[in-house]
Amino acid sequence: MGSWKRRSVHEMLGGGLLADVIMWRRRSITIGILLGTFAAWVIFELSRYTLVSLVSRVLLLLLTILFVWAKAAGVLNRPPPPLPELHITEEATNQAADFVRTKINIILSASRDIALGRDSNLFYKVAACLWLISIVSSWTDFLTLAYTSLAVVLTIPVLYEKYEDVIDKFLLLAYVKLKLLCEKLDEDCLRKVKKWILENRKLS
Repeated sequence: MGSWKRRSVHEMLGGGLLADVIMWRRRSITIGILLGTFAAWVIFELSRYTLVSLVSRVLLLLLTILFVWAKAAGVLNRPPPPLPELHITEEATNQAADFVRTKINIILSASRDIALGRDSNLFYKVAACLWLISIVSSWTDFLTLAYTSLAVVLTIPVLYEKYEDVIDKFLLLAYVKLKLLCEKLDEDCLRKVKKWILENRKLS
């Protein structure tokens, strides 16, 4: 616990460029990301385009420009569009596959533990997260949720670093109360299951 407390939020986020952006240590980049995503969100909301339709139209326009450029270059004896060789290396594919496989195995293992009743705390956490996601998603669309999530990521760590002591006390208190509630729910469920089994045995 002590070693964790000595680490700053910036260090826990990895200490690299991403941590600098999240912690507003590269203020211009952070503000640029926020303004850019906000502008994109406004454009999507005003134009009523979906993400897929906009991306497909942009790609169609880009491919049309390159196609006409290449044909005109062939007719006028000019160099073709300066496009680099586009390919995915086998090493990158293997690394991505290993990463995805590891994450999926972790999720499957946790799901099995939950389904077999081995980890009650994890069940309550996952159930609460899924319930929260279902509620939030019913209030808004994907793009608004994505922009809001980005805004939260770029504000919560900074606020936590500034008011760390107060937030830690509140989170500790909330954790203790939540743990007691989960234990009580677990005991109640076990008691009801035992009572149901005993009643069935008597009836049989």
